[in-house]
Amino acid sequence: MPDAVTTARRPLDDAREATSQPPELEFAIALAARAGEILMDRYERLERIDYKSARDIVTEADHLSEDLIIDAIRSYHPGDGILAEESGEHRAKAGEAPTSGRGRVWVIDPLDGTVNYANGIPFFCVSIGLVVEGRPYVGVVHDPTRAETFAATAGGPAMQTSTLGTESFAIEASDKDKLSDFVVSMALSGRSAATRNRNVRKAIRIPRSMGSAAMALSYVGNGRFDAFIQQGWLSPWDIAAAGLIAERAGAKVTSMDGGRWFDIRNPPRSIGVLAAPKRHHAALLELVR
Repeated sequence: MPDAVTTARRPLDDAREATSQPPELEFAIALAARAGEILMDRYERLERIDYKSARDIVTEADHLSEDLIIDAIRSYHPGDGILAEESGEHRAKAGEAPTSGRGRVWVIDPLDGTVNYANGIPFFCVSIGLVVEGRPYVGVVHDPTRAETFAATAGGPAMQTSTLGTESFAIEASDKDKLSDFVVSMALSGRSAATRNRNVRKAIRIPRSMGSAAMALSYVGNGRFDAFIQQGWLSPWDIAAAGLIAERAGAKVTSMDGGRWFDIRNPPRSIGVLAAPKRHHAALLELVR
C-alpha cells in the first residue's frame, strides 16, 4: 500500500516555543493576513490587468497589497530595507542597498500566483520574508482562500495556523519511505529538460505545477508536496519565506547544483531550487542534473 497522504503536524510546546518567537514573526503574520484581505476583496472582481511581458501580468491587487505591506514596514521598521516584486529595492533611510547582503531586508511578494488570481484559480498567496545579514530569518506565506498561514523562523519550528489568532501547530516534511510514492511540484527547463522530466516521472508517483512557487514550496513543509523542483525562473521574493518554512520543517533545500538555496544578490528569474526530505534529496538531485 502507498504511504498515506496526511499533513504532518505536532503540537507546539507553548511554554517553550511560543515565547521564543521573535516579534517580527507576529508582525509578518498579521501583515500577510491584512494583505490577504485586500486580495480577497478584489478576487474575481478585478477592474484592471496590465501586462509586464507576454507571459507576466500585474493587477491592481498586486499594487494595493504591496503598498499596504511597504507602508507597514516603513512605520514599524523604518531602519530596514525592502525588496519587493513590483517596486523593486527600497533602501533604508541610513542603510545598505537591499541586495547588498548586509543588514535587515524585508523580501515581499504581495501576490504570488497572479495569473491564477486573475483567472479565478484559488491558488495564490502573500509571501513576506525577513533576511538578516543575507540569511532568511523570518518567513510567512499566507493563503487567503483557505485562511491558512505557514510560518517559520531561523531558530524555531515551521508552523501552520488555520486563521489568524487560532492555535498554531508545528509541521514536518514528508516521511514517505519510497520515492515512487512522491507527489512533486516540478518545473524543469533548459537543455535536455524533456529527458530529465521523463527520468523524474518514472521515479515518482506524479508531478504537478500549480502556478505559485511560494505556495508549492511551503507545501513541502507540511507534506502536501513531497518535494519541490524548479529549475530557474525564480526570484528572491518567491523563495525567501517559503524556503525557510520547508527547511525548518525538516526538508533539505538547495540550489539546483546542490549549493546554498538563497542569495539575495541573485537577479530576478535566475534561481532554481530543489527541496525534499533529506534521505531522498540526493536521488532527486541526480535525476534532474
